[in-house]
Amino acid sequence: MKKLGRIIGITLLIGFLLSVFSVLVYRFVPVFITPLMILRSAEKIVHGQKPTIDKQWVALDKISPNMVQAVVASEDNLFMENNGFDEKAIEAAFAHNEHSKHIRGGSTISQQTAKNVFLLPNRSYVRKAIEAYFTLLIETIWGKERIMEVYLNVIEMGDGIYGVEAASEHYFHCHASQLTRPQAVLIAVSLPNPRKMNPGHPSSYLLKRQSHILNLMNKIPKVTFGK
Repeated sequence: MKKLGRIIGITLLIGFLLSVFSVLVYRFVPVFITPLMILRSAEKIVHGQKPTIDKQWVALDKISPNMVQAVVASEDNLFMENNGFDEKAIEAAFAHNEHSKHIRGGSTISQQTAKNVFLLPNRSYVRKAIEAYFTLLIETIWGKERIMEVYLNVIEMGDGIYGVEAASEHYFHCHASQLTRPQAVLIAVSLPNPRKMNPGHPSSYLLKRQSHILNLMNKIPKVTFGK
């Protein structure tokens, strides 16, 4: 039992050190590949399709402020104020999911970033616990500005499309720095289901959501990052 306990302890220590090291590295180095990208590519290979990853890393100052404001309004109103978790949103999602087949998420942008960069998108309490751990790490080591930069560069925005630069070019034939408010919002409101919702050819549902988020963008504080 002592030997087993020692092995478990060493394993946990190695896991802790590797997790901290990876977060430290990604504080400065662009994230070029994520577990989700690998999973999506594997799924295509299994179905006899050619895997594609359309992704271009751009610095946050090369992304339109409209895009930053849009994802905060759409995904996480309290992004600049919370510590990576929104307890009220989590409680509301839990209450909703107990009585509905349509699962609602309560994740903040920080939690989504932790999941996208370090974990697979499976649903389990263990995965959520590890996600919470990585959320605390990136909130502590990265800070809000870096979290937003990584989020907008790695999040899935279509079939084989990752990050706002690739999405901007694919849907609107412009760079991320050139996105207008309506365009940025259409990308933001498609994020809950990016492989089925097309910002370039929005459905009536997306247009309705766009109108709502455009209105909300005028009510929430402007997102700014200190230098």
